[in-house]
Amino acid sequence: MKFELTILGASSATPTSNRNPTAQVLNVLERFFLIDCGEGTQMQLRKFKIKFQRINHIFISHLHGDHYFGLMGLLSSMHLLGRQTELHLYAPAPLKDIIDMQLKFSETYLNYPLIFHPLNFDSKNLLFEDDLVKVSSFPLYHRIATCGFLFEEKPKAKSIIKEKIKEYQISVADIHKIREGHDLITKEGKIIPNRELIQPEPRLRKYAYCSDTRYNENLLDYVSDVDLLYHEATFLHELIDRAEATFHTTAKEAGIFATKANAKQLIIGHFSARYPDLSLLLNEATAQFTNTHLAQEGQTFLIE
Repeated sequence: MKFELTILGASSATPTSNRNPTAQVLNVLERFFLIDCGEGTQMQLRKFKIKFQRINHIFISHLHGDHYFGLMGLLSSMHLLGRQTELHLYAPAPLKDIIDMQLKFSETYLNYPLIFHPLNFDSKNLLFEDDLVKVSSFPLYHRIATCGFLFEEKPKAKSIIKEKIKEYQISVADIHKIREGHDLITKEGKIIPNRELIQPEPRLRKYAYCSDTRYNENLLDYVSDVDLLYHEATFLHELIDRAEATFHTTAKEAGIFATKANAKQLIIGHFSARYPDLSLLLNEATAQFTNTHLAQEGQTFLIE
């Protein structure tokens, strides 16, 4: 089943004529998560044919406008199009006041329940969990309180090899025990190890989103060994002083971080508008981590 990320926007503080502010949609086993919601996000959703009424969870990393100025328009459109399904919003606590104020003065009463979950910026926290996926937040190192997000596939129920059921005439009661990890004891008293009866467990996929942040190796505790890592790369390394002053990362640093995180793939984004040619950023990151990609709008990254 799908585990794929679609880029909606990857510009930094200001949009350009061909780049929108930060937003992404992650589809994990047909659960759709919107990650940040810069200006124009709902237009990007339409452009790339993503049904935004399928989105039930929105994650806002921090309260700089290029990460949430598109939110009120999206919430309003969901309302006007008749949404009734509850929507969960995970964001810095002050965002609730901002939303409530705009709803109040426009005299808007949403048709659907908007359930607000304030973020904690002190440590890793579990935000959402169901049978198939869990989502956690972790603190980043930016000028204001900012979170990254980790999306992890959960272990599925163990599956018994069908041929073994027939071979050993395994009863329904024993099937349940085997799925719980027990060995099989046949009628003749022979012990069949559990590992010989169970299908190999699939690898559990993980995606980490590191929004605006300074380079900091403390983040390795949260994102090591992920299949796909998004890390901001606002500047070329020649502007390292600017990156440090604004609590951002260079493309070279993003590549170094991905190497130390033992990530399988790296996506860089949050590009400064000063760079019309993004190949410069890509080349700098790739010199440190070969499997690096640009966050380009409309591109989908599949985690297999």
